[in-house]
Amino acid sequence: MTEPSKVIHVRNVGLEITEIDLHQLVQPFGVVTKLVMLRAKNQALLQMQDVDSAVNVLQYYTNTQPSVRGRNVYMQFSSHQELTTVDQNSQGRKNGEQDSQPNRILLVTIHHMLYPITVEVLHQVFSPHGFVEKIVTFHKSAGFQALVQYQLCQSAVQAQSSLQGRNIYDGCCQLDIQYSNLNELQVNYNNDRSRDFTNPSLPSEQRGRSSQQSGYGDSGSLYGLQPAGVRPGSFTQMSNVAAIAAAFGGVLPHGVTGTNDRCTLLVTNLNPEKIDEDKLFNLFSIYGNIVRIKLLRNKPDHALVQMGDGFQAELALHFLKGAFLLGKRLEVNFSKYPNITQAPDTREYAGSPLNRYNNNAVKNYRYCCSPTKMIHVSALPQDITEEELVTHLEEHGTILNTKLFEVNGKKQALIMFENEEQATEALVCKHATNIDRSVIRISFSQLQSI
Repeated sequence: MTEPSKVIHVRNVGLEITEIDLHQLVQPFGVVTKLVMLRAKNQALLQMQDVDSAVNVLQYYTNTQPSVRGRNVYMQFSSHQELTTVDQNSQGRKNGEQDSQPNRILLVTIHHMLYPITVEVLHQVFSPHGFVEKIVTFHKSAGFQALVQYQLCQSAVQAQSSLQGRNIYDGCCQLDIQYSNLNELQVNYNNDRSRDFTNPSLPSEQRGRSSQQSGYGDSGSLYGLQPAGVRPGSFTQMSNVAAIAAAFGGVLPHGVTGTNDRCTLLVTNLNPEKIDEDKLFNLFSIYGNIVRIKLLRNKPDHALVQMGDGFQAELALHFLKGAFLLGKRLEVNFSKYPNITQAPDTREYAGSPLNRYNNNAVKNYRYCCSPTKMIHVSALPQDITEEELVTHLEEHGTILNTKLFEVNGKKQALIMFENEEQATEALVCKHATNIDRSVIRISFSQLQSI
C-alpha cells in the first residue's frame, strides 16, 4: 500500500476537465500548492499544502465517488512525496514514458480552446522568451497544435519551463508544451496559420489553392469563422454559446437552447415588503451581467431584470424559475419588452464592478446552478474566524456546518444552511457586504457536504 503523501494521483481526467475543476474538487480540505496535468495519460498530480489535507481528501472520497463534469475520477496517494519542476516537465516518466530531449522546436497543444489561436497570438505568447524563427499551426486528433521554432535551444527551454500548464486567456486555452523531435520546420506560406519570421517575402497562399500548411497536420479551417481582434489576457464577447457549452462539459443544460436573443426577464411573485433592486441584482448576477432593474410600482410583486445578453437571460430563467426567495416562489419569464428604458425609477448596473462577468466569464459560467443550501464565500478578511462569519450570516437561517480554507493565499469559506431558501436569503442579503473593510462575494456551491 502506498504511504500517505501530500501528493494525490488522480486518474480518468478527461480533456474536458480543467485545473480549476480539480481545485474546486479538493478546496474544502486545504490549499493546493501545485497541480500537474498529465494530458497524454488522462491523469493529474495534485499537491496539497500538507499530508493531513491530502489524507482528509482521500478519506472523504473513499465513501463518496468524486465526479467532475459527469466523469468519475479516481484518487490515490502518489509515490511522489513532493512535486518538483522535474516532475512537472516529466509527463509521467515513472510510468514508463520517456521524456523528450530539450530542443529548439516546441510541440504545443492547446486544451479548452474557446478563442481562436493564430500565429500572431502564439508569437505574442512565446516571443518574450527568445527570438521565434518559425511557427506552424495545425489540427490533429489531440486537438489544435502548433510547432514553435526558436533560434536558440535555451530560449525553448525557458519558454517550456515558464509557460507549461498556463492559460493564454483567462480560464481557457491551456498550454501543453513538449519538445519536438524535429530538426527544422518547413514553412511555405506566411499567413495566420504559419509564419517564417526570417523570411517575410513568402507568399500568403499558393495561387488557386487554400493556404493550408502541409506536412504537419490537417486543415485549420475549423477556426476560419472566428472573429479577429482577440488578444491574450482579454475576454471578448466572441461566442457565448461556445463558452457556456464548454463550461457545462460541452453540452448546454437541458432546456437551454443557446439561441435566445431576449435580454429582459419579468420576475413575479416577489415579496414586496423585503425585496429591492440590490437583492435581485445579487441573485440574478450569478448567471450574467446586469444592465438595469426596475421594480414595478403599480405591481409591487413584479420586477424587470435586463441581462447582458440573451444567453445569460436564458440561464437565469432556467436556474431560477420556481426558486424560493424571501418566503415566495419566484416566477421568471421572458418580458415582452426588449429592454428597460432608463428612467428615474430604474436602477443602473451596467458599469457596476460587482457584475460577476466582467472578468473570468468562462469560470463563472462553469459554476452556474440552481440555488443550493451550500454557499461559497470569498474575498474574506485573512484573519476572520468561523464564529465571526457565522455571526454575519446566521440571521438568515440555521447554519449546519462551516469550513474556512485558503486558495492561492486568499481566505474563503463554505457555509451549509438547513435548506436552499435560507442559503438564497443569505446570498441576496449579504453578497457585496463589508466585513472588516473587505467586500465579500457569495455564490452557490454545488458541493453536497463539507
